[in-house]
Amino acid sequence: MLHYDLLCELKSLEDIDTQIFNLIIEMLIKERVSDSLKFLSKYSSQLHNDEQFFLVDGLEPFQKWWKLDALKSNIKKITNILQYIAEHDFNKSNYSSIVYKSMKNILIKKISKKEKIIKFFQFLVNLTSIDDKFIQGGSNSLHLLVEMKVDLKQQSFENIRIRNTSLKGANLVRCDLSGSEFDNVIISGTNLSSAKLFNCKWINLRINEEIKINCNNFNVKSFCFTPNSKSLIYCSSFNKPIRLMDIRTGKINTLITRKKKIQSIFNSLNGTVVASYGDNFIYLWSLRTGKYIRKLTAHESNLKERCFSSDGSTLASVSGQLFDNNSIQIWEVKTGLQKFILQGLDVCSICLSPDGSTLASSSYDNPICLWDVKTGQQKAKLYGHSRAVYSICYSPDGTTLASGSADNSIRLWDVKTEQQKAKLDGHSNVVTSICYSPDGTTLASGSDDKSIRLWDVKTGEKKAQWDGFDQSISFSPDGTTLATGSIFLWDVKTVQEENKLDGHQNSVFSVCFSPDGNKIASGSSDKSICIWNVKTGEQKTKLIGHTDYVRQICFSPDGSTLASCSDDNSIRLWDIMTGKQKAKLDGHAHFVYSVCFSPSGTTLASGSYDKSIWLWDVNTGQQNAKLDGHTHFVNQVCFSPDGTTLASGSSDKSILLWNAKTKQKGAVLNGHESSVLSVCFSPDSTLLASGSVDVSIRLWEVKTGQQKAKLDGHLGTVYSICYSPDSTTLASGSEDRSIRLWDVKTGQQKAKLDGHSSLVYSVNFSPDSITLVSGSDDKSIRLWDIKAGQKILPLDIRYKDILSQFQQSISNITILRISQNPIFQAQSALILKGEFRNYQGLDLRPLFKSKGSYILEDCV
Repeated sequence: MLHYDLLCELKSLEDIDTQIFNLIIEMLIKERVSDSLKFLSKYSSQLHNDEQFFLVDGLEPFQKWWKLDALKSNIKKITNILQYIAEHDFNKSNYSSIVYKSMKNILIKKISKKEKIIKFFQFLVNLTSIDDKFIQGGSNSLHLLVEMKVDLKQQSFENIRIRNTSLKGANLVRCDLSGSEFDNVIISGTNLSSAKLFNCKWINLRINEEIKINCNNFNVKSFCFTPNSKSLIYCSSFNKPIRLMDIRTGKINTLITRKKKIQSIFNSLNGTVVASYGDNFIYLWSLRTGKYIRKLTAHESNLKERCFSSDGSTLASVSGQLFDNNSIQIWEVKTGLQKFILQGLDVCSICLSPDGSTLASSSYDNPICLWDVKTGQQKAKLYGHSRAVYSICYSPDGTTLASGSADNSIRLWDVKTEQQKAKLDGHSNVVTSICYSPDGTTLASGSDDKSIRLWDVKTGEKKAQWDGFDQSISFSPDGTTLATGSIFLWDVKTVQEENKLDGHQNSVFSVCFSPDGNKIASGSSDKSICIWNVKTGEQKTKLIGHTDYVRQICFSPDGSTLASCSDDNSIRLWDIMTGKQKAKLDGHAHFVYSVCFSPSGTTLASGSYDKSIWLWDVNTGQQNAKLDGHTHFVNQVCFSPDGTTLASGSSDKSILLWNAKTKQKGAVLNGHESSVLSVCFSPDSTLLASGSVDVSIRLWEVKTGQQKAKLDGHLGTVYSICYSPDSTTLASGSEDRSIRLWDVKTGQQKAKLDGHSSLVYSVNFSPDSITLVSGSDDKSIRLWDIKAGQKILPLDIRYKDILSQFQQSISNITILRISQNPIFQAQSALILKGEFRNYQGLDLRPLFKSKGSYILEDCV
């Protein structure tokens, strides 16, 4: 088998000195080589004893001879492997394609821990910058490195040439990709934050991101694709003409000039006629010439819905306001004659069957009606939805009707039998729009839950989802693009190829660094706990046991044990090494919201919805003490670093300080105007910070119990606070979706970190104070580089001053994001000249800019 042969060849790298890879690249660049195989074959045979490029002065003759011999052997091995790779399928085919999935998985399983093979793949990637013979092999190598979650941050990838592969989810933070060439590469979910992108040529890119079409700042009210899928026809809400825009170039031409207001446009599926509505008339225009054909006297009230039959011979429309009696009119397009009109209906949506023989209509009172277009007689009623049906759509072959409803469901109906075939559940609000792909295999749906979903029509399974976008949707005639809102374009092919990545399926309530800083633990409302590799984001372990939300997790001081608490009323202790549950601590009468180890690691404190705090002996699992004092939920407990004090924050608006030794209640800190959700001691134990539903953060002197400062800035509930171990910074996470960094000395806000798309539940610093981890309601975990201090050298002296302006932004970036829904990131990426275009030829620089990149030419 191909992968077995390749594995056997790669095994010969096991005794090689990996330093040779960098030396070869340097040598090839120095000698300006373009044929690496020819050069290396010749070079290894010509090495002699006085070779100075590799040999170190001061060595004995025998040592020189031995080193030279080893060098010859290494170069010969690499040359042999390169010769093998050059002729192998690995250097000819796209290993990211589905065809190679099983083979690739076997390959990854065998080599993912082989450091020397990984170094060889990195060597192949860099070799693409020199020798075009290895472009596909280097591209496959980079794909495998990404799939294996190898740490690629801050690497130099200057001038590499990558094509026909997928870099989905690649973490290329602070990489130097200057001069690189990408062709037909999937970059969905890639993190290019603070990357250096000077003079790049990236074309035919595929990306699962919305691409905003610039329509000269007009408020686009209605749009449709041209038959070739290369242009968009659109109109604005102003008294403007109907325009035609080339999607690739952005060039806009006036297609139809009208002096009066145009409310909407739509075109026939055969692409010959464009219809526009305004002033109670429907106007028909030739798409080819833009000339007026005829007008149809429409309804006396607003046009709500309209559609053409597939062959463009029939046009249907619906009038009326919301919940008013409506009328449906059917016209023959060729003559402009009205076939019939149906009065007094309660219609939401209409759709003509592809052959034009049947009209489907949906209503506010649940049933879907099928009408004979020739006679105007009702043929059937389809019952099933429990609320109004807002959208209906025939499949391209006319055998199935899809419907979307206010009952949050989508249903598929067999037109012949008039029976329900399937019910698609997933949306959490009204389904407002549905649309079949031209090949009939995919159904797109838009909803008031602000999501757009793609469904596999055959299986009823969800293929993909986009969140936070408009409800209106439309497939391009070639089926490759989905347009939404006004106007965003999505690459349908790319999103359907997305693999499910690691990550929580629901809100991340708690995140925590291990004491050695190498791991992160996370607890979620999906009832699971995950352990992650900090460098790569690879999921190391998944801890299953809780039967309800996991509210908080906490590492023991020695890092060997993880404590977790849950809405299942239990506390569990986990062995980090084995991933096994060590103990289950029962006793609380209700949800357990917080757990915290004492600095000695011998005691665990827990706070609960039952208003109590319990202290547990970690070794025996027995309860040592029960602390009562709060009159409402205990939201968080925290031991002081010196181990003398336990703080608790409650929904009774107070903070209590307890003597950890005597278990007696000490000071009561009052000041917050609502529930206290978070408390955290400073590293020296002299200060306590608290965060509250009252939107404030307060600092308290532990010794006196007096409020020292109040930090205002957040616009919503403060869910989490954390001191940096070096005592310089306080981090806070909030309902306003932001993380804020505060100067501990001055109380001033140092930075605001944006990126999460929903509230931030948890923040925690790494032991070295350089990295911050955050967990959010958006189901993601982010790692932020807080103190990078990284200097980026410009290629052109003209940009030196500009780059210095961005240094702060370059520091506070997301360096790793863990989520099942990856997003493209390019915060503080530096772009100079070059080209970035998708497969349609669309310029992606506006997308980069919207993600926080700097286009340096714009800054000169």
